[in-house]
Amino acid sequence: MIRLTIDKLLKELKISRYELAKRTGVQYQIIDNYYKNKVRRYDSYILERICKALECDISDIIEYKE
Repeated sequence: MIRLTIDKLLKELKISRYELAKRTGVQYQIIDNYYKNKVRRYDSYILERICKALECDISDIIEYKE
């Protein structure tokens, strides 16, 4: 199972979903769906924008568990 861990990273960095939406230029609702793991197909463009905004690697926001 692939799971997004954006919620954990945002808590560590003390950044809100609204602030992340502003930094990425991505609509709040889309960021909220990624935050709540309601996404079935991951958009590489959005993941790239999130990584750039948070200055992190993709492995910091996605985890794989069997």
